[in-house]
Amino acid sequence: MTELSPTLALACELIARDSTTPEDAGCQQLMAERLAACGFRIEPMRFGEVENLWARRGEEGPVLCFAGHTDVVPTGPLERWQNPPFEPTVIDGMLHGRGAADMKGSLASMVIAVERFVAEHPDHHGSIAFLITSDEEGPAVDGTVRVVETLQARREKVDWCIVGEPSSTEHVGDIVKNGRRGSLNARLVIKGKQGHVAYPHLARNPIHLAAPALAELAAENWDNGNAFFPPTSFQISNIHSGTGATNVVPGELEALINFRFSTESTVESLQARTRAILDHHGLEYELSWTVSGLPFLTEPGALLDGVAAAILEVTGRQTQPSTSGGTSDGRFIATMGTQVVELGPVNATIHQVNERISAADLDTLTDIYQATLKRLLA
Repeated sequence: MTELSPTLALACELIARDSTTPEDAGCQQLMAERLAACGFRIEPMRFGEVENLWARRGEEGPVLCFAGHTDVVPTGPLERWQNPPFEPTVIDGMLHGRGAADMKGSLASMVIAVERFVAEHPDHHGSIAFLITSDEEGPAVDGTVRVVETLQARREKVDWCIVGEPSSTEHVGDIVKNGRRGSLNARLVIKGKQGHVAYPHLARNPIHLAAPALAELAAENWDNGNAFFPPTSFQISNIHSGTGATNVVPGELEALINFRFSTESTVESLQARTRAILDHHGLEYELSWTVSGLPFLTEPGALLDGVAAAILEVTGRQTQPSTSGGTSDGRFIATMGTQVVELGPVNATIHQVNERISAADLDTLTDIYQATLKRLLA
């Protein structure tokens, strides 16, 4: 059997631990032992049932932080996996296993890159840190956001952060995320009056009342985006009304809506414009809002330029900054005024049955992380 590279060997150790969210299954302890061995101060942070890890080497700024998560999504039907999901296996150059791409491969690359960098530069400039959680794939309530709150309370600053989310599309490093759209959710309840369908004049059908307003909301141009973000989008993700009977006019309609919004809009502006449209249609309604994340953007500067130069050095490819996709824990870290980028492996099989990644790509990713460290802290 071919000997595994250090990155691949560590990735296999992590994948072999069933850390289905919000479990950590000892992954952070494994990482902490290796980081402590090269001079990191280890600080476990447990909130609720969630394990988090803050580790730092150095006392001065600037601080370059590697961030990620040890939890993985559920496997889905085990019989559909080519190999058991928590038995990492390399087949034809591909590492198979739950978390290979999202994101235990990145965690392994981060640790090996830091070990190599510290060995070469034991007296490096600034500080290196790790912020690791087991609550990213779940509700994300007791994970990164709580660690960030703790760091802010004690005025501990993070200047640059690389999140190991699988950002790449075709080749490792071809895309880096330098921002994400915000996510704003709402539960909308339209009030009507229940009655018999044969006597519509004695009832008020909330489906009929809501339809024009929902159509206007769906057709609204919320903003035009900008050079970094596409226009804000509005989607109705769920809609429910009725008793199940064919002869009853329902008493209310419930709709779940979501905005993925750019920096051209704010939570307050989207809420106000939504209410204005509903009021224009004379509806009786209730609205309850939940902010999943605010938009953030890292413009060209030390971190984005350093990462791009490292990718070019290692792969010979120019990278493309992007703000597409869903949310990530980068949204919490960005609230510290931190420059944040997401750089990880190809995302083609994340959350799928038979999740897998090119084994060689993990070694390439390690080299990119190490080259970035050299550019920023050597």
